[in-house]
Amino acid sequence: MELVAKARAGNRRALARLITLVEAGDAQAQTALAALYPYTGHAHIVGVTGAPGTGKSTLVTQMALHWRSLGRTVAVLAVDPTSPFSGGAILGDRIRMQALGGDSGCYIRSMASRGSLGGLSRATGDAVKALDAAGFDIVIVETVGAGQAEVEIAREAHTVVVVEVPGMGDDIQAIKAGILEIADVFVVNKADREGVERTVRQLQMMLHLGSGEHRDGWEPPIVQTVSNTGKNIAEAAAAVERHLAHLKSNNLLELRERERIEREWKVIMRETLLRQLLQRLEPHVHEQLLKQMSERQLDPYAAANQAIESVLEFPQSATPSGQS
Repeated sequence: MELVAKARAGNRRALARLITLVEAGDAQAQTALAALYPYTGHAHIVGVTGAPGTGKSTLVTQMALHWRSLGRTVAVLAVDPTSPFSGGAILGDRIRMQALGGDSGCYIRSMASRGSLGGLSRATGDAVKALDAAGFDIVIVETVGAGQAEVEIAREAHTVVVVEVPGMGDDIQAIKAGILEIADVFVVNKADREGVERTVRQLQMMLHLGSGEHRDGWEPPIVQTVSNTGKNIAEAAAAVERHLAHLKSNNLLELRERERIEREWKVIMRETLLRQLLQRLEPHVHEQLLKQMSERQLDPYAAANQAIESVLEFPQSATPSGQS
């Protein structure tokens, strides 16, 4: 595919068009993804997440500048909340990342979350593939900062950076299940604020609640940064790289990638089968089942079995139970 070839050759306009194409999710997008897929699997995917106001965009900018100073190429995907009117990204993190503008070794793209839960849009994974195939060494995915529900990034990234700041939340906020459990690296940003020692202690307490058992045998380091001044940015970037080295040395990177691919494959199959089933379901059957459910004559599970039976023409008893 010519567009993929141009993007891989460094044509930024072609890359932008390619990402727009894969965002669409139509037949053309599938053709493009098939063409670029053989060139993926080389970039280090870094997820950066945390509550709004923690300074994620400034931190990402500083880390990207640091990696550029080392000769690494960096792409940034900033997943913003969706405008309810235009459907587009409403924060536009590229505005905050002007320091990266004009650098041929950097690429920044804002994407709308389109209402997707977990902080990632459905097309983010495909956009990451496009950036990976374009040859970037590091792809940073900055999520919308929705809070503890934003754990989806852990499934897409190799290394997850969770950003905290002093003075946000109560004493037990740092030990709640959810977003903090996905961290491979903790960054306590705005560390020039009062209360930074308390925030670090809370994180350390949370890390040791599990009796020293951490994901993949890795204990997440805690790095204090002041992203506005660049303080300790090199240390944060080094912690991210140490985590990747840990995954590689313990043969965990390939395992994570295999699990991610299997999840993606199952999601695609599920969506494809549902779309095909709905296309083949007779309108009168569709309406009848909806009416029966609305009148509480039929439960949704039984209605699903009947819909599948009417389309695939096999007895209801043959429908696997307890599977989604």
